[in-house]
Amino acid sequence: MRKTILLGLLLGAAGAAAQGNMPLSSFEGQVVYQVMPDRFFDGNAANDAGVNKGDPRAWHGGDLAGLTAKLPYIQKLGATAVWLTPIYQQQAQNSFDTAPYHGYWPADFRKVDPYFGTLNDFLAFIGATQKGGMRVVLDQVINHYGYLAPAVKEHPTWFNGKAECDASRQKDIDCPLAGLPDLNQGNPQVRDLLLGNAGFWRDQGVSAFRYDAIKNVDGPFLGDLLAGDRAAGIWTLGEWYNADTGTVAEWQRRGFDSLFLFSLQTAMKGSIMAGQGLDGVAAVLSRQGELPRPGEVALFLDNHDVPRFAQGSLFEDVGQARTKYGLRALMTLRGVPVIWQGTEIAMRGGADPDNRRDMRFEDKWTPQEKGVFEVAQNAIAVRQASPALSRGALTLLKTPPGLADRLLIFTREQEGQRVLVVWHGGKTRQSYSVRLGSLGLSSGDLPVIQSLFAGQNAKIKVSSGYLHLSLPPEDAAAFKLN
Repeated sequence: MRKTILLGLLLGAAGAAAQGNMPLSSFEGQVVYQVMPDRFFDGNAANDAGVNKGDPRAWHGGDLAGLTAKLPYIQKLGATAVWLTPIYQQQAQNSFDTAPYHGYWPADFRKVDPYFGTLNDFLAFIGATQKGGMRVVLDQVINHYGYLAPAVKEHPTWFNGKAECDASRQKDIDCPLAGLPDLNQGNPQVRDLLLGNAGFWRDQGVSAFRYDAIKNVDGPFLGDLLAGDRAAGIWTLGEWYNADTGTVAEWQRRGFDSLFLFSLQTAMKGSIMAGQGLDGVAAVLSRQGELPRPGEVALFLDNHDVPRFAQGSLFEDVGQARTKYGLRALMTLRGVPVIWQGTEIAMRGGADPDNRRDMRFEDKWTPQEKGVFEVAQNAIAVRQASPALSRGALTLLKTPPGLADRLLIFTREQEGQRVLVVWHGGKTRQSYSVRLGSLGLSSGDLPVIQSLFAGQNAKIKVSSGYLHLSLPPEDAAAFKLN
């Protein structure tokens, strides 16, 4: 959930204790596909009462049965894990002329909303993912209830009111987020409720939790929550809107396995979609040494809280071409790639709710959308087949002066495999000759080279102490070094 409150919360000693000596769960090597069930696929017309697909703020009928039915599509893309936005029972009424289709206005944390189906539907989905060797990331709301949830009137002492907010020195924690009823995690009843909720959903077979709005949650409570997850082998992904490398590093040290690296998403969209140069991306990557677990950090082009990546161009064909570039580039980075439903076909959309348009599948695609999907599919397959790209260390190479805005060069290395990655921001196909010594390489480093991405025609050659590159416009290339 999007937030605009300034950075200010650090976990306390309890959070640090979450690390303990417990084994670390890991998603390194995974590719996550994000789904908002209501906007994905309708697999059960019986729960469609009140659905209005013509209203972008209404329920649209997607459900867990539909998600299970379309699991082969996600597997065909190549994703290995599915992240679901919340499926809890939501408040019964609309707020601000908006239905709680997104799942972030809960009324009962241990029931599945009838619009999504039943708990048995969820268990059927879990069973299907397990049969397919996939993992499930379930979104968890721990900061608030929905505006009109019955608990707000039934248990007023569970919530921080105006007096608590006014007196607090931690406004992020003790004041409402977007006016939502703010849970006081220091209240023993609230603490037990939320810890119990996590235990309930662990028992249903999920592999990981994505925790919403962690900036706004009490630190000691988070420490207890993460300790329980770590003990159960649950991977934890925190959402701190606009987190940079420093924020991600701090929270990894204090118990989370992963956070979303928003600063990299911003830099990638600026360079790939807006032509701002690749030096901004290089600046973010240059800080990876600060991260305790760089291979676990969540990387993304867009999600349900920000405008669509393809929307960064006024022209649909340009947006599609640059989304291909973005998808290839994303799959060359160290971390856990997360693909928001529809990004694999360059779906467009502005701010919420326009960025949550209904998913479309193969029978509704244009030839151009099919082409974007094929690039995404190939890029994921290349990543998954390469130990270096999926799990390897990333070494940023120094780009010669005058080329930093157009070229980003780094290596990935794992299990004896080395891959050279080049992002090219040039508007036309261009050739470059770069002295190997300026990159920190030698001729002996590059004896045999194989281009990895299909259909791209990127070329590379080493001779007389130079690296010669012939690169397609606005694209990312990867070369296997043997």
